[in-house]
Parts: sequence; C-alpha cells; structure tokens
Amino acid sequence: MPLEITTVNVNGIRAAVKQRSENNRGFLPWLDATTADVVLMQEVRAGEKLAREALAPALDAGWHLTMSESTVKGHAGVGVLTRSAPVTVRIGFGSDEFDELGRYLEVDLETDLGPVTAASLYLPKGAALTEDPKDAAKYEEKKRFLDEFGDYLGNLVRRRHVVVGGDWNIAHAEADIKNWKGNLKNPGFLPHERAWVGDLLANGWRDVTRELYPDETGPYSWWSWRGKAFDNDSGWRIDYQLTNRSLAERAVKSTVDRAAAYDLRWSDHAPVTVIYE
Repeated sequence: MPLEITTVNVNGIRAAVKQRSENNRGFLPWLDATTADVVLMQEVRAGEKLAREALAPALDAGWHLTMSESTVKGHAGVGVLTRSAPVTVRIGFGSDEFDELGRYLEVDLETDLGPVTAASLYLPKGAALTEDPKDAAKYEEKKRFLDEFGDYLGNLVRRRHVVVGGDWNIAHAEADIKNWKGNLKNPGFLPHERAWVGDLLANGWRDVTRELYPDETGPYSWWSWRGKAFDNDSGWRIDYQLTNRSLAERAVKSTVDRAAAYDLRWSDHAPVTVIYE
C-alpha cells in the first residue's frame, strides 16, 4: 500500500477548526476527507490539552495526535496526526535553545514501506539584518537554528526512510517564489538561507516535489492574507518535504491542496501531500 504524507501550517489549530461560513467549515472536514496516513502540522499555537479539544472529532474517529508545544504561550508548536500510533516519539533535535519552543518533532512509524521516520518542522521566519535590534535578534536566532539543525540533518539523512516536512520558511529557488526579484533582501529568500537549503540538497537530502515537477513554477503553498496575493497566485513555496534517497525513490506524486477561493481558506498555507509507493 502507498504511504501518503501531508504537511500543513495550520496557522493556529483552534482557528483552523472553526467554521467560517456554510461553505468553509474549516480543517476538520478537510481532515475527514483526506486519504493521508500522516499529517504533519506546524504553528499549532496551543498546548496539547487545547489542541486535543480542537481536534476531538478527529481523535474520536481514530487519529493519533503527537505534540511538541512551545513554552511560549500561543507561539509555534508542531504536531503529527497518524492513522496508527507511533512506535517512538522524539521531541527536538538536541538543542538547548530550541527544543522547548515547539519547532521540531519526530515519530517512527511502521508502514508497508518498512520503518519510516516522519518529522514536522517549523523553522523560524527570521528577519533581514538591519540596524533595528529586533531584526538583528531574529536574524541571529534563525542563523543559530540553521547552524544547529543543519548539523543534525547531516546525521539524520543516513537513516532508512526519513522525511522532514514542514514550514521551512525558505524559498530555495527563483521558481519557488512569484516575485523573486522583489524579495531578494527579505527573510525567506536571503542568500545564506537559500545556500543552506542548497547544502542540504548537495549532501543527501532530496526535494521530492521539485524532483517530480522540475519545470513547474511553484507550486506555491503560502499566500499572504493581504491584498490580492491569493487571487493572483503570488505565493511562496516554503512548505515542502525533504527526504533521504531511499524514500525519495518511492515518491510518485505531489499535490498542493489550494483552496478554490480566498474565502474558503482555513489557513494562509495550503496542505502539501506526497505519495510514496
């Protein structure tokens, strides 16, 4: 049987599950309809108790929730929903600074493809380096995260069947962002950030969506709530799944579940799904 994995930044799970209109009933109907085996969630922005309350219908239906909440209330938080209970759970990547901030979570699963490690990542957005102390602090925080996490990924890639999906907050190539020329000095498209992703790809990690669709612009997964960004498809491809070689060779299809209209969105991100066979 194939293994179907989705990654999505829910932009606050309590907001995502709310019914916004008769036609936009939120995250739960989407979850009820999906055929994914694993859903990697980012920016849950709730403690586990509140997240379980928000997801109660899905959990009653058989989904298993694994969480890493942030010690900063209402901030970050990652979770993994699985059809079967994980064999092992690991929170964080051994970082004294970041492991308690709800930015990384791994689960080991038994699947028809064999043992699979699936990880949910919410990488800091960061900022451009300016004279503003707040920007400088965010810039340095993201750089520290990249340095530490990059070292960790260098070892993780050697595992059998591993996928790290999430909101990477970095558009790697020009094809990954609609207005790339206008964003050369903005966080998420800074030279050192793009080089960091390039180093991962040069050292064993595989961007399965890009490999499946090498000549496609995007497909974008995030659009600003402001202006006409969504209507004009002026987006960024910052949600993706990186895998090691053994799992990349099993990837057969990747899709972005883009809402049919602006007012049908329950997050500013769209789910990104990859099927592995």
